[in-house]
Amino acid sequence: MKEKTAESRAVYAEPHQKVWSVPQVILVVFIALVSLTCVLPFFNVIAVSFSSKSAILRGDVSFWPVDFNTTTYEVIFKDPSMTHSLFYTIGITVAYTALAMVLTILMAYPLTKKRLRGRQFFNFLALFTMYFSGGTIPIYLNIKELGLMNTPWALILPGALSTYNMIILKSFFTALPGELEEAAIIDGATDFQVLFQVYLPLSMASLATLTLFYAVGKWNSFQDALYYIQTRNLQPLQLKLYNIIKGSQSVEVTAMEGGSSAVTSSVSESIRSATIIFATLPILVVYPFVQRYFVAGVTIGAVKG
Repeated sequence: MKEKTAESRAVYAEPHQKVWSVPQVILVVFIALVSLTCVLPFFNVIAVSFSSKSAILRGDVSFWPVDFNTTTYEVIFKDPSMTHSLFYTIGITVAYTALAMVLTILMAYPLTKKRLRGRQFFNFLALFTMYFSGGTIPIYLNIKELGLMNTPWALILPGALSTYNMIILKSFFTALPGELEEAAIIDGATDFQVLFQVYLPLSMASLATLTLFYAVGKWNSFQDALYYIQTRNLQPLQLKLYNIIKGSQSVEVTAMEGGSSAVTSSVSESIRSATIIFATLPILVVYPFVQRYFVAGVTIGAVKG
């Protein structure tokens, strides 16, 4: 009896034993290598930002700081323009993301209603703007004629609505059970009440994901500020980082051509790396708070088999 029991346990235990096949091992190794190619450069930037200038010039810094010091970060935090650009960029990102989410919700929700007259026409207009654009010069002239040059609104209003994100949210709204809306309407709810009390509470995953998309996109953008902003106090942090990197590259070219003042006026590699970390860290701090919604949000609109 004991032998049968032991045999039965062995039989039931076998399916739970995980055996890795060769394709699975190859896939895991491949994903690990791809992940390292994404992570290691970031570690190198961190190591350079905490290393001394002499160690950097000798080429001794790889993925661990050499002659550890925090001088570069002290220089950055003591620079009033850097801290001003940081809080200014945070304000621009928050305002842009809030406006973009409001516009996306208010456009996606009506387009899910079959009773909306001209729904197909409005869908066509939205898709048309996704594939065709007026171009950089017409947009620049439009911003100039509207009097938005050298104002924060030039960084907020253009592109405040993403057609791609709107379609994602529209697909999620469409996938929600229609019986919920019917029950709310029977109870006397208006369209706005259905939106705010039924649809939005059930769409937290999609809303958090789209908020992250909008915020990361605006935080990393600098081309709009490069085109529309000339005043230094109105330049976001990413544009200052672009100018620092561009300045260091121009100095390197001057040094290659034999310029004698290049060494004294050069932008330190550690300063540049510290500025990159300074500009990247805020968005990395925000990401963990929406990570639990991200996996569910990126699968919005997937076809069910």
